[in-house]
Amino acid sequence: MGDAIHDDLLADFTPAQPYTTEVAAAAPRSPGVHVVLEDGKVVYVGFTGNLRNRLRQHLTGNRESSVLHQQVGHELDKLGPVASATDIADWLGRCEVRWREDDNPQGAKEALVLALKPRFNRQVPKPRPATRAAD
Repeated sequence: MGDAIHDDLLADFTPAQPYTTEVAAAAPRSPGVHVVLEDGKVVYVGFTGNLRNRLRQHLTGNRESSVLHQQVGHELDKLGPVASATDIADWLGRCEVRWREDDNPQGAKEALVLALKPRFNRQVPKPRPATRAAD
């Protein structure tokens, strides 16, 4: 996929920012979709009813509270001993985050996952069949 397509899909998102607790604390408390980037590439897409809380939860939560935390931990576990919550937060802290407020964050997430196929999204949703208008 070219960078232009990637940029178009994320055109309405905030600029990329370091994924820190300070940046998460500045996110709005509204519904939205968020992306985590490693070296400029989207590695995770998520949606939530409260962006601020969810972004914090990814950084400070545990493997049971965050799919992203779980998936990053699983990958880090392959490199040596079981990764701690601090190891996972440190890895995420080397990434960037972007978000967009959205009234239909689940639909936005599904569309982005289908288009970008991020490595930390466990399941890629199946494309929905096109519906025909009634005759």
